Amino acid sequence: MDQIIKMLLDFNPLSVSVRLLLALLMGGIIGMERGRHGRAAGMRTHVLVCIGSCMTALVGMYIPEVLGMQGDVTRIAAQVISGIGFLGAGTIMIRNQSVVTGLTTAAGVWCTATIGIALGYGFYLAAAIATAITIVTATLLTRLEGGKKYLIRCYVELKDAATTTETVALIEAMYPSAKVTEVTASKSGLPGTVGLSFSLSLDEYGQKEYISNLDALENVLFVVEE
Repeated sequence: MDQIIKMLLDFNPLSVSVRLLLALLMGGIIGMERGRHGRAAGMRTHVLVCIGSCMTALVGMYIPEVLGMQGDVTRIAAQVISGIGFLGAGTIMIRNQSVVTGLTTAAGVWCTATIGIALGYGFYLAAAIATAITIVTATLLTRLEGGKKYLIRCYVELKDAATTTETVALIEAMYPSAKVTEVTASKSGLPGTVGLSFSLSLDEYGQKEYISNLDALENVLFVVEE
């Protein structure tokens, strides 16, 4: 048993293979959780981030261990911590000029990168614990924050102004928090149409569906966020 542990901690083909396979596994576990919530950075993204981070740590070790060149083995991997920011930033969106989404996914990508670096250096225990904590945090805390509401503003254009009252009633039945804030001339300029500005209070998951739900109403021409 001690010999196996020593072999996994040493820099050799077996330990390199194990570290990369664990990066595939742990990155996939975290990415699967994000993918279930429909995030842009899902399993494939997290797997590639974890494997890539693992590789940077392995390359940092390969240079002095195999090539015999002098240098700081942590320097290459250190660039991942700052460099991964561009990928995380791509998952963050600002909606309605005030609602920021994607921060959890961005933080998850950054955590996945650090797990990959730990695996690359053979710090298996920390990588495993960090993976477990990341999953628990992303799943349990999401449920605890499930009641959080966001104020959404949207513009709804109706095909027939004569049925405005009935359509507003349908929308309020679907979303009790929906309030008409303004009745305006239609943006399309088509004859008989009318524009309505709504405010709605929705949770994070309700935001994904409300536009398609409103678009499906018979008298609705189109819906856009404001």
